[in-house]
Amino acid sequence: MSEQSFEELLKEEGEINRIHNGAVVTGTVIYVKENEAVLNIGGKADGILPKSEYSNDPQIDLTEALHEGDKLEVKVLKTNDGDGQVALSYKRLSQDRSNKLLEEAFENKTVLTGKVTKVVSAGLTVECEGAQVFIPASLVSDTFERNLEKYMDQEIEFVLTEYNPRKRRIVGDRKQLIVERKASALKELLERISVGQIVTGKVKNLTDFGAFIDLGGADGLLHISEMTWGRIDNPKKLFKVGQEVETYIKEINAEEGRIALSAKFPDKNPWTEDSPYSAGKIVTGKVVRMTEYGAFVELEPCIDALLHVSQIAHERIEKPADVLKVGQEITAQVIDYNPEERKISISMKALLPLPEAAPKARAAEEESHPVMPQEVIPEATVEIPAEVAEAVAQAEEGKNN
Repeated sequence: MSEQSFEELLKEEGEINRIHNGAVVTGTVIYVKENEAVLNIGGKADGILPKSEYSNDPQIDLTEALHEGDKLEVKVLKTNDGDGQVALSYKRLSQDRSNKLLEEAFENKTVLTGKVTKVVSAGLTVECEGAQVFIPASLVSDTFERNLEKYMDQEIEFVLTEYNPRKRRIVGDRKQLIVERKASALKELLERISVGQIVTGKVKNLTDFGAFIDLGGADGLLHISEMTWGRIDNPKKLFKVGQEVETYIKEINAEEGRIALSAKFPDKNPWTEDSPYSAGKIVTGKVVRMTEYGAFVELEPCIDALLHVSQIAHERIEKPADVLKVGQEITAQVIDYNPEERKISISMKALLPLPEAAPKARAAEEESHPVMPQEVIPEATVEIPAEVAEAVAQAEEGKNN
């Protein structure tokens, strides 16, 4: 046997050892057809990569996915497919690597990231490392999720709680991460806040009894009774999700992880002796609703004053809607302030000048009480007989003597 033939024999033996069933090799794409790609894997025979062994997606266009000259790592399925060529698979190599990665993640509780590809009432299906991971609805969040559709196409984080590739059962848990991160964030927050401290946060969620405010990693509860110094029956009338709110820490319960907030700042309490709404003060507000007997005017959010129909004008008004409109801004004077019952009454009439008596009213007054003019009585002329005048004159003369 010649030296050359011996070297060739060693080379062939090396190729056989390198290219065997299950081996992982790197090939170069020679050309691509619609249903398969041909790769040069460095052996005597080329490797054939069928479309079905490249991807599970039947819609994929192999001529767009691969191009001549591309380097591709593949797994050898058969060293001879019957036609003297090597059968290759790309997706099975990816699956093997995916299984190994997921198995290690399961054992080490590694946090994984995947894209939600399907949403059903029972939970979410997430694509991760080429595998399908199912996250039950109860493990999606630490609170009840009414609408899981919002997670569609989103990238989410989770840990694996069950891994059984033979049964194709891979289960994830997102809730665990949320609970752990919230606990950590709450601990950090409790270390830097104190009762009475003013904080700013965003409304995260609204309920019938209050609003949950995100304080930067942990939530505080702003109860409905602590939202305003006025009256409110629904938090949604005052706040919106995402709105920035300034509050102060009213109470901290570190053991239960609860933070109670209040927006009723003492220096803004309108129900005090020096209130801007005490009797005699001039106020401006907006008409928010009307009844037959009067209109309610908003002086500030959730604090209304009653403008009775009799206090709108000096003249008689049948109902407020005859002269006022909802949304109209008015100026009035406070005529009654009751901090105990938290009631305020105002008057527009008090700021209006007193009207002059109408001409018809004055005429009616003169008619009922007429003024009688003074009569001029002419001086009367009386003729006195001569004998009487003479007697009177003699009498007057005797008195003088």
